[in-house]
Amino acid sequence: MKSQKMPWVLSGLILAVVGATFWVGREPDATTAPTAATATGVRVPAQFSEAAARGGTAFDSTCAACHGVNGAGTDAGPPLIHRIYEPPHHGDYAFQLAVSNGVRAHHWRFGNMPPQPGLSEAEVSDIIAYVREVQRENGIE
Repeated sequence: MKSQKMPWVLSGLILAVVGATFWVGREPDATTAPTAATATGVRVPAQFSEAAARGGTAFDSTCAACHGVNGAGTDAGPPLIHRIYEPPHHGDYAFQLAVSNGVRAHHWRFGNMPPQPGLSEAEVSDIIAYVREVQRENGIE
């Protein structure tokens, strides 16, 4: 009985690996790539934590020009209030790295994000707290 199940299990595993490879390697398209249009109606929490309040101020002065008010996105940069940026897919450290090193476009068609000099690690942590609280308010966890 076990030997009859083995080909099915192996086939399923191969299919999963091929599917994951396709998903990771594909270019974003209009249905999956984040755009400002997909983030309209971003809700903000009634009250922010102390760190997120500081982060909101830093976000407005450093990030909003590209990522939009409350992270809703613009024609210059993707929305951060999008399922692609949920913590399991883009953890907090990914945001730290993006700010310090920049990031090659991989989920969007806005071009590469340049490094953002002048922000301390603590300031970026506050910005992340702000983004995460807005994400949670919008059901992204």
